[in-house]
Order: sequence, then structure tokens, then C-alpha cells
Amino acid sequence: MKITNLKLTNFRNYENLNLHFSNYKNIIIGNNGLGKTNIVEAIYYLSITKSFRTNNQEVLIRKNSDFAVIEATVLNKIKNKYRVVITKDGKKIKIDNQEITKLSDYISKVNVVLFNREDMKLIKDNPSVHRKLINMDLSGFNNNYLRLLSLYNKILKQRNSYLKILKNKMADYDDYLDIITNKLIEVGLQINKMRFDYISEINLYLNHIFNKSVKKGDLYLKYVSNYNEKSYEDLLRDYKKSFNRDVNYGVTNIGVHLDDYIFELDGKLAKEYLSEGEQKSAVIAFKLSEVKYCMNKMNTTPILILDDLFSELDEKKINKIIGSFNKNFQIFITTTDIKHLNKKLLTDCTLIKLTEKKVEVIDYE
Repeated sequence: MKITNLKLTNFRNYENLNLHFSNYKNIIIGNNGLGKTNIVEAIYYLSITKSFRTNNQEVLIRKNSDFAVIEATVLNKIKNKYRVVITKDGKKIKIDNQEITKLSDYISKVNVVLFNREDMKLIKDNPSVHRKLINMDLSGFNNNYLRLLSLYNKILKQRNSYLKILKNKMADYDDYLDIITNKLIEVGLQINKMRFDYISEINLYLNHIFNKSVKKGDLYLKYVSNYNEKSYEDLLRDYKKSFNRDVNYGVTNIGVHLDDYIFELDGKLAKEYLSEGEQKSAVIAFKLSEVKYCMNKMNTTPILILDDLFSELDEKKINKIIGSFNKNFQIFITTTDIKHLNKKLLTDCTLIKLTEKKVEVIDYE
């Protein structure tokens, strides 16, 4: 999968930008604040119609403009033209001038694997951050997952609202809670299976990739869920046992909205046994495993984005990552200085140089 052309109108700091890309390596260079990440953010937005930087899509629209437009030509066996219009009221999507009315019909058509500094939170941060990062990745690979996740969150919101009503004694218990709970379990079990299958596939590659750079033990990504290995009937009993607690707190204390993903090294918490650099290697191994997942499960090579990794990783690691991908992959790299890059990596690439006055494109053969 390759993006051959990208056109931005009123997107972030770009009033009009039209770029043609190399099918292999594309290096976007410039000082901070000039819009390097804005370009790869637009590419990522094409994947799941969400930014990896913000939940507020209004900030994607250039100041004093009413809309932003992302247009791209994507080659995946055949060429397709994608167009996304972002307004303060929502977004409209077209593929080859055909409007897409359902987001679930669009998601996962453009496959992107993103490497950026936020990924380091996968090993360090709290469960809610882990879920958010995994949800974004998995949504980009599976449009049905995003649909189910949206439905689950809607049902969860309804259940929590009703629990608060019961807590405040504004209504008596009736069948409505049972109906919502049954639906929550039904959708939750589907999400649980998708997550379980995804993490199982990631674990097929994770340790092997990790041990190429860090030979310290077996790395494993553990999927923690109170839905694991539970039947529909098991979960019904669990929710009934949790009823009083749920009412007292006014929230649902069981469900896939509380899942977590934990990196383990030889069965122990990895972040307590790995150095800072080794933790970064673990996350890189995870992202490279996602590339394998995309190739083997979706039968396509994803577009790779390496955004500002030189602030997080040493030159040797980044050059090794880039050098591990052949010409079947299209890679986008943002950096403030190309001196970090091995000179061999500057062959077969397009250099996009940003300054305050212009965007210069240089092709290296």
C-alpha cells in the first residue's frame, strides 16, 4: 500500500499543500513548529478519520477557515482517490467521488502503522492509556472492531445512567437493567474475542523481534480482562454479584472497558526489570509485530510513519528500524536534522524540507 500524492487544504498550518511521494522512503525535515507532524497526521487521519494528537477535530481546521480537506491517491493493487472534508459539524468522506455514509465501511481501507513518542506509554502508563492506544491501532486494522467498540460505549453509558438513577432512588429495579446488561455482555464478548485474537497474533512475533536487540528474557504481552475465558452465563452471574456495588458507585465495575495490556518479561512486570532503553526496544518490537500482523492477517503492507522518534530513540535503533524494511514498504520519517540518518538510508528517498517560507522537495536516487 502506497500514498502517491497528498493534497491539503486549510489543514492545520497549511492553506494549500500538494505533495508527491516516493514509493519507498520519505523524509520530512524542518525545525519544530513548521508542520512536519501535520503532514503525517493527515496521512494517519486517512486511516481511521481520527488524529493521533487530539480528540478535538476543530483544531485540524486552519485558523479563520470553515473546513479542512485531505485528498490522497492511494495505490493498493489499484489506484483510488480519497477525500475527507472536516468541518466543525463533522466530516464527509468520498472514495473515487462516491460518498461513504457509514464510517465502518471506510475504516481499515488505508492501513497505517504509526511509531511515535506516545507509544512509549504502552509499557509505562495506566490501563486507560493502554486501552486507548491499542483501540486506535486495532480500529485501523478492523472496521468491525470500531463499530462494536462504539456500540459497547453507548450501551455502557446507558447502563451507568440507569445505575445512577437507582442509586438516587429515582426508580425501582426493573427488567430494563437486565436488558442493557445482556446487550453489554453480548457486545463485550465479541470485543474480547477480537482483542484476544489480536494480542495472540502479536505474541507470535513479539519475543522473537525483541530478542534480536535485547537478549534478557522472554517478552510477552498479557491481555487482562474479566471477560477472559468466561461464558455468557458466567458473566451474567458476575454482573448479578456486582449489582449492589454497581448501584452504590453508580458505575459498571465489570466489562471490557476495564481491560488492560501488560508487558511481561519471564512472567514478571517488564517495566520493573527493563532499563529505559530496553523498554523502548520492547515497544518497538510491539510496533514491528503490528506490521507483521497487518501483512499476514490483512495481506497488505501497511504505510509506516516514524514521527519524531529521534527525541526518544538513539540513532542506531532508528537506523536499524528503517533499514529492516524493503521497498515493498512506504515509510514516512519526520526529523529536525538528517545528520542522524545513515547515508545509505538517503538513497531511494524523497526529502521534503520545510522552512518558514516554502516547502522544498528533493528526490535522491
